[in-house]
Amino acid sequence: MLGGSISGGRTNVRVVVVGDRATGKSSLITAAASETFPEEVPPVLPPTRLPADLYPDNVPVTIIDTSSSLESRGKVAEELKRADAVVLTYACDQPSTLNRLTTFWLYEFRRLEIKVPVIVVGCKLDKRDEEHHMNLEQVMAPIMQQFREIETCIECSAANLVQVPEVFYYAQKAVLHPTAPLFDHETQALKPRCVRALKRIFILCDHDMDDALNDEELNEFQIKCFNAPLQPAEIVGVKRVVQEKLPQGVNDLGLTLTGFLFLHALFIEKGRLETTWTVLRKFGYNDEIKLKDDNLTIPFKKTPDQSLELTSEAVEFLKGVFSTFDTDKDGVLRNSELDDLFSTAPESPWGEAPYKDAVERTPLGGLSLSAFLSEWALMTLLEPAQSLANLIYIGYNCGAASALRLTRRKSVDRKKQQTDRNVYQCFVFGPKGSGKSALLKSLLGRPFSENYAVTTDEHYAVNVVDRLGGTKKTLVLREIPEDEVKMILSTKESLASCDVAVFAYDSSDEYSLKRASELLMTVARRGEVSGFMVPCLFVAAKDDLDSYPMAIKDSAKICQNFGIDAPIHISVKERDLNSMFNRIVTAAEHPHLSVPETEVGRSQKRYRHLVNRSLMFTSVVAAVAVVGLAAYRSYAARKNTSS
Repeated sequence: MLGGSISGGRTNVRVVVVGDRATGKSSLITAAASETFPEEVPPVLPPTRLPADLYPDNVPVTIIDTSSSLESRGKVAEELKRADAVVLTYACDQPSTLNRLTTFWLYEFRRLEIKVPVIVVGCKLDKRDEEHHMNLEQVMAPIMQQFREIETCIECSAANLVQVPEVFYYAQKAVLHPTAPLFDHETQALKPRCVRALKRIFILCDHDMDDALNDEELNEFQIKCFNAPLQPAEIVGVKRVVQEKLPQGVNDLGLTLTGFLFLHALFIEKGRLETTWTVLRKFGYNDEIKLKDDNLTIPFKKTPDQSLELTSEAVEFLKGVFSTFDTDKDGVLRNSELDDLFSTAPESPWGEAPYKDAVERTPLGGLSLSAFLSEWALMTLLEPAQSLANLIYIGYNCGAASALRLTRRKSVDRKKQQTDRNVYQCFVFGPKGSGKSALLKSLLGRPFSENYAVTTDEHYAVNVVDRLGGTKKTLVLREIPEDEVKMILSTKESLASCDVAVFAYDSSDEYSLKRASELLMTVARRGEVSGFMVPCLFVAAKDDLDSYPMAIKDSAKICQNFGIDAPIHISVKERDLNSMFNRIVTAAEHPHLSVPETEVGRSQKRYRHLVNRSLMFTSVVAAVAVVGLAAYRSYAARKNTSS
């Protein structure tokens, strides 16, 4: 694996040089730029530019000199925050300046939250006498252990032009080909995300899928990454190096994944990070070892009331992936099988909210095919770019247009009185203690629990709902905590993504019903103002408890006043859900029905209707007048002619 490097798209590297007074900052910069030692230098140099052709990556370096005076601290902090890399100097003939690295400068970088690589540079190497002689590696090892932001250490002499260009080469290299994302110095191993990316690259290059790269595949890989073939002797040499150090890295078929990873660890240990970065960047990775955004462009312009869903082609691909990784063929992906499935992604995408507890799982935590596809449906609904990225990570290579479909606008659905969606999102509103969380858990088939905890964050639950005729729809329930309603509804588009809203209340609690009706009023009015009206269902939860005397009459009147269907009575505890989820899907499928109206909305509707009738009447009168005038003129003309 030989050849040049790719710089990751950067057009310039900005290096800020800081350090104590008289440590040689300005002399170092001048010597690097002019290749001569200056007899005199100003206190602070203007920005200095090293040309692109000075280093192999062909990226220019801009060097910023700084003052060490107290009054310049603010300016230095500003420059540090704009830096791509920092060169931190000490003077080899002044041990106190070396001590200041750990007593002041490195802690100052952390205080300022400077998160760029640091190159520690000992200047004035020519002035060090035997009295101050030291072993650089021995002195710097514990410092580098404590301050991981230090990329490397080097000593130089501007007077003798010793290792001066190397200072800014290392600074540039630390930016263009950083170590931190790739390698853990403490464990002396590739970092997990790097391993995952290289594994994906290995699989993509293993065209015959025999878990080894043969000579032809190695050559194709070399040409793709470095624009030059490997000679037969070079291929033999690469294999020999691997086999000597790691016998399992090569087998009769070629270079194994273990050997491929070993080679990259070897390159990094030898300081050839540009080799691994070139490979990663050729396969579309950025500095965070994730696919670049330009590889994840979604070719649709989406309005707020549209959503993205997986196409049937993408779903069939996922079914195939599920079958492949379900090694014991029990119809369930165990956690280990799921980890293996996502082993070529930066990390498992479902390890945290909102995906972690959003689907039905087996007693051992596994996922059925239905739950697996439900997770994908949820991710596509909430984060379509993330969904597309993970499809690509696990082997989908047919492009965004074949993976995702854009649904029709809801305003069009209302006019057509039907929808073409397969995934519906339902917002679940309700006061505290109304049974919202229990409703979500029941969608996932989880048993009722008497333990109550107030919901403070949004939760999701997603599952497939079987419809009459054998069709299936995916239902996403989004629980809206009572305290978050005002914030969530604060924007005009807040209801644009909602296909149907459910308002749950404790049927045994009069206040709960009152509060649910207030929430319904708030949502209905928001829909009227924004134009994003949604079908709404009123749900009398905890039907197993004794309701207060006027509960049925009061709830029916509320629904009647808003013009929506009568309350749906359910008891999660008794497992009597009254076809709740099918009713939600039915409401979503008929977006023109069960849409609540407030008195204000009705008044505005009547006013618009009256205005439209008035305009129509005015138009008719005007038309009659025009026709009458035309008839009169025709009559007058005929009369004049006959005369």
